[in-house]
Amino acid sequence: MSGVKIVGTGSAVPSRVMTNDDMAKIVDTSDEWISSRTGIRSRHYCDAEAGETHRSLVRDAASRALEAAGLTADQVGVCLVATFTADTCTPSAACVLQADLGMPEDTLCFDLNAACAGFVYGLHVAECLLPGAKRPYALVVGIDTLSRVMDFTDRTTCVLFGDGAGAAVLECREDYPQLYAVWGSRGDDASLYAPGVGCDEPSYLHMDGRAVFRFATEVMPRTTKEVLDAAGITADEVDRFVYHQANKRIVDYSVKKLGLDPAKCEGNIDHMGNTSAGSVPILLDELVRAGKIVPGNRVLMAGFGAGLTWAGALAELA
Repeated sequence: MSGVKIVGTGSAVPSRVMTNDDMAKIVDTSDEWISSRTGIRSRHYCDAEAGETHRSLVRDAASRALEAAGLTADQVGVCLVATFTADTCTPSAACVLQADLGMPEDTLCFDLNAACAGFVYGLHVAECLLPGAKRPYALVVGIDTLSRVMDFTDRTTCVLFGDGAGAAVLECREDYPQLYAVWGSRGDDASLYAPGVGCDEPSYLHMDGRAVFRFATEVMPRTTKEVLDAAGITADEVDRFVYHQANKRIVDYSVKKLGLDPAKCEGNIDHMGNTSAGSVPILLDELVRAGKIVPGNRVLMAGFGAGLTWAGALAELA
């Protein structure tokens, strides 16, 4: 049975930095209020004058992942983009990326919307598709430009989110391990949602913070345990835990409940905020480029988000 390994990572973050003090100029909040409740001190927003868009972030993150893998676009057989904030409802961001990078026309391309769990979902979907693809490499991008769906009069949501993209290249081989992925959804359209095209209200993100916190602190530890059980290993055998960066308190709760080594659970929420589908792959790329994740390491990734959705997977770096 074939499996996959991660052979390259990349990310792209907008140049415009919005600190908590900057946020306090546009909404009734403060650095102390935000940082003490979430761990966030700054986030990034796309700058239209600098030409930064959803499309440009996808392209840049994907290009950097391919470069890190030592591959060219014509070697990709599957191209997936996990997002809910693409520039267009159709064509998909994945199809646009196929054209931007010059991937072959028989590359399997589509977008996937599982919100903040989207990138981890995408890894598993790519693993399933690769054995039947024309070429043995998959490009999976997690990207959201949340500044475009923020209500900047609502301090309970607008201070949490930022823009950013991360990407990973998977290689499929007979001698590679499976991802041991787990996933789920709860069919909740009230706790965390954004109205779509043609609705009577603006497409702003709405969130019941308490409901999402309860959900997250339930599913994050459970998802981690289910991945470990599926792989037949213990937490001590995992080199890094890369968790969705939604709120530092959620991660800290999960780490404590599972009895994990906090040194293996480093995050980046302080300078990135919650980038939804971009969260896990951006953190993954940061850790790889800092030399904190190296070839041969096992990485357990987990995310949760609107839907309500969740997913976890164990991947090895080639």
